[in-house]
Amino acid sequence: MKAKSIIFAAVAMFCAVGCSGQATECQKPENQSTENVADSAAESVVYMTTEITPDALMRVYQALGVKAEGRVAVKISTGESEKTNHLRPEFIRDFVQSVGGTIVECNTAYAGNRNTTEKHQKAIEKRGYPDIAKVDIMDETGEMRIPVRDSTYMKYNIVGDHLANYDFMINLAHFKGHQMAGFGGVLKNQSIGVASSNGKAYIHSNGLTDNASELWQNIHPENQDKFVECMATAAAAVSDYMKGRIIYIAVMNNISIDCDCNGNPAKPELKDMGILASTDPVALDQACIDQVYRHQNVKGDDATSLIRRIERQHGLHILEHAAKIGLGSRQYKMVHLH
Repeated sequence: MKAKSIIFAAVAMFCAVGCSGQATECQKPENQSTENVADSAAESVVYMTTEITPDALMRVYQALGVKAEGRVAVKISTGESEKTNHLRPEFIRDFVQSVGGTIVECNTAYAGNRNTTEKHQKAIEKRGYPDIAKVDIMDETGEMRIPVRDSTYMKYNIVGDHLANYDFMINLAHFKGHQMAGFGGVLKNQSIGVASSNGKAYIHSNGLTDNASELWQNIHPENQDKFVECMATAAAAVSDYMKGRIIYIAVMNNISIDCDCNGNPAKPELKDMGILASTDPVALDQACIDQVYRHQNVKGDDATSLIRRIERQHGLHILEHAAKIGLGSRQYKMVHLH
């Protein structure tokens, strides 16, 4: 392995290898204002509140006008340690219980406290998630391959086979930076997050290996754009498998430059921004990115480090590729909830 690949893999050791489509016209709910971010016939709707509370989480969900029905999977990140900035049980409890949801996760592909089901279950118990809802490690009993719409690098996507047990998914992501992807939003949560351990290796190696034990020798920094494209491809595959029965929520709090898969993340330099939601994952991640890039920096509330992390890792390319393969639109109308 080349020296720079070794360095890259060392950084990666701290990382988790852990209905979509266009929004239709909807009636403007009361106590909302709209902001046209881009003029486009394909623009989607993104809802936002600057309040970050359990009640606000319920409001953005209700604003979408899409009811989670049947067997509902709520995809979150359970975090690599108590130091990480994952969404806490007390924050999501009322929402998860209101939809009768099961919290779902998959094992990681790196050495840590979540790379086996036994260790992952202990970590989840320690975080307190079983106290608020049933928790399902979706690749506990196996994995399955699902089709991809873009086979340039990946011939299939590999997900936990328990995904077949759900009728509807709520992609509940914590927006933050990421050591390998640049940033982690709903697209990452649906690609890396829903992939099994072997599936994470397949995405990270841009299709070179689907064996987690062979991951590190198949990661090369010169292939960064391919990796980012594979994340978009995997996210689209999950959307297709669920037949679009997914809604997307992103919580912009505790915004470190490091992912929740990092057990000792950098302290956030950017203050909390709010909760955003959409039926379009591309529009939602784009809206979160725009909040970061348009932020007016002041001492103690500065987006500079996060933007540098995003650009160093070509993070914006996931938005470009996801839009290119038809997962969603980068054009959106922002609706502010009051």
